[in-house]
Formats: sequence, C-alpha cells, structure tokens
Amino acid sequence: MNIEEVDILIIGAGPSGCVAAGYLQQKNIRIKVIEKSRFPRLVVGESLIPRVMDHFEEAGLLDALKAQNFEKKLGARFIKGEVISIFDFSNKFGEGWNWTWQIPRADFDYVMAQELQRKGVDIAFETALTSITFDGSTSLSTVEDSQGVVTQIRAKFVIDASGYGRVLPRLLHLDKPSQLSPHSAIFSHVKDINRPAGTEGTQISFDVLDTEVWLWVIPFSNGMTSVGVVANTAFIEQLKGDKGTADALRKAIQLSDFYIKRFANTTFEFEPIHLKNYAAAVTKMFGDGFALTGNSSEFLDPVFSSGVCFATESGILAAKLAYRQLQGEQVNWQIEFADYMQRGIDVFTTYVKEWYTGNLQTLFFHRPENPDVKRKICAVLAGYVWNEDNPFVKKHDRVIRTMAYMLENNQTFSQDAF
Repeated sequence: MNIEEVDILIIGAGPSGCVAAGYLQQKNIRIKVIEKSRFPRLVVGESLIPRVMDHFEEAGLLDALKAQNFEKKLGARFIKGEVISIFDFSNKFGEGWNWTWQIPRADFDYVMAQELQRKGVDIAFETALTSITFDGSTSLSTVEDSQGVVTQIRAKFVIDASGYGRVLPRLLHLDKPSQLSPHSAIFSHVKDINRPAGTEGTQISFDVLDTEVWLWVIPFSNGMTSVGVVANTAFIEQLKGDKGTADALRKAIQLSDFYIKRFANTTFEFEPIHLKNYAAAVTKMFGDGFALTGNSSEFLDPVFSSGVCFATESGILAAKLAYRQLQGEQVNWQIEFADYMQRGIDVFTTYVKEWYTGNLQTLFFHRPENPDVKRKICAVLAGYVWNEDNPFVKKHDRVIRTMAYMLENNQTFSQDAF
C-alpha cells in the first residue's frame, strides 16, 4: 500500500479545519484535509460572532466569504416578555470587529472549501480516518473513502478539526463529561414568508420562554430563517412526546408570544434535527504530534454563538504553533495552546452557567440599563474573551453573580466594583 507523505494532516473541513488549512497554505506547508462528509452538508452553528472575522482574514478566506453577501449580523437581540435587550457590536468595550454574519452553514463551509481547493489545497471529501498510530515524530493514519479505497497518510503533525465527529478523542479515548448540565436543541429552516421589512426582519433574536428554555431565530440573506429551541434535555423530551421533532418545534414556537404570528403554520424545509446533550469536553487538548480544535475538544452551548469562534480560534492557533514546530522551534503546547484556549472557554462557560441560573438574564433585562456594564458584556458576546482589560472577562467567575444579587436586592454598586 502506498503511503502519502504530508507535513500536516487536518481532519475536518469545517471552519476550524478551513482556517488552519488557509493559514498553512499561505506558508507553503504540505497539507492534506480529509472530510468524512460530502459538501455541501447541513450542520448547526449558523450564528457567528465578530472575533471569527479576524481568523477568516488571517486565513485568506475573508474576500471569498464577503462575495457571498451573507446576512450581516450587527449585534444580538434578547427578548423576555415585554423587555427587549439589544447588544450592538459597534458599542462594545475594547477594539475588534463590529459585525459578522448569519449564515446557512452548508453554503458557508462549501465556499471556504472551494476557495481552499482553488488555491491548491488537497481536500479529500467522503474520506474517514479509521485508525492512527503515533511514534513521537510522525503519525501514520489509515483512511477510507466512500468507494472503500484504503490509503495511508504519514504526517509530522495532525490537527483534529472533526467537530462532532470527535475523531481523535474517540480513537484515543480522550472524552470526558462536560461540566455543564445536560441541554438539547431542535432546529430546522423555514421560508420566512412573514418576515418584516428592515432590521426587524433580519435581526438575530433569542426569545426567552423560561429561565432554561429559549427560542433562536436566525434570518439568512436567501430568505430562509433558522428556528430552534434549546432547553434542558428533560423539557425537550417532554416537548417531543411520541410525536417527534417537528411537533416539538411547533409547540416551542407556539410558546413564543413574539414569534407565534411570524412562524404560525410554517413548513419546515427539512425534518427538524435533534441535538441531544450536546456539551462535550476532553481530558487534554493536545499530545505528541496532534492538537484538538473546535468541537472535537470542547462544545459549550449555542446561547451565545461561541461554537464557531472557539473552532476558528483554536484552528488557526494550532496551525501557527504546528508551523513553528515544523520550523524547529520549541513550542510549549500547554501554555501557548491549552492554557490559552482554556481561559476563553472558562469565560464563556461562566456566561452559559449564569445564563441558566438566571443571573445573567437579570443583568440583560434589568431596567434601567447600565450602559457601561452593557458595553463590557457586549465585548464578551462579540468573542473577545481573552481581553483581560475587560473586568467582565477578568472577573467573570464572580462579577455576574455579584451584580445580579445586588440588582435583585435593590442595592447600588460603584463603577470601581467591576
């Protein structure tokens, strides 16, 4: 059997794998990308946050994506009863992009993959990694395509960007339970025939139906809209009953006073997809000869659209470090990769936890709003969770809980407190 020799093997052609490949292609590194699916393919993760724009630009993919005229996302709207809280990315703490996109992921990922292929990147679709061995300096992977053809690939480094496939965590037994409580989601796309004109019709929204139950509405530029419900797993199972996912999603829409008219009697474009107990984690993010990026290492929750951000942040960082290692540099993967990524994960984990405790919702929906607090939270929602000049990043483990307590007890707080 012939053995293909590459410098870096990338598993997965989603956002994480694509930004890694885009960066490395510009460095003239011999890379190969294997992707189990056939593109275009349906996947969740349709709301981006501004931090990802830095990664697409650095990977040389931004111009190709801009040309698609995806729906611009200028902020996010959170709804709870009569109260609406709008976060504007142009009014946030610190520097950074002021906008991003709302995207049908099937189209978005396909555009990135095509752009990489146009630039000469070798992407093998419908090809799965079935086994891998490491001998310290190199790895030997066995892959099989849809026709049953088996080949081997020797690589100096492997970046696992396989997302929900979690290829290396599964093969190397690296999975561990998430620290988040079990939540699930059901979503589909609809023709948004009742979409209001202007900003109202295109704005991404999160409609809070109960402390742990919320509806997402993500409009796309093609006239379609993604609609999904997220809740603790027991509630989702109760919604489903014995009638299935479509009935459950219709019931969730019926619970929304804000959206019931817009999506009443709408037809789903595909059988709603059920993502059950989606939170995931690993015992380690790297090893001798490999790094885990994106959902292959950690997935939290869709409430703040952090999934693609962590995917691209870790993907391009792993590519940079692997490149340096190939040039003979000593790379401290623990400090430069795992510890760095964990800091951002910890911040968003706090925000997800405090969302479901209700503390963060107290800050979002309390009136009157505190503009300074809102700007600092907005920077976190934009994905700038490594900027420790922001006290809502640096003190994430206590500031939300403390402020929520003070607001609920009608106490005042000074600006110096945060």
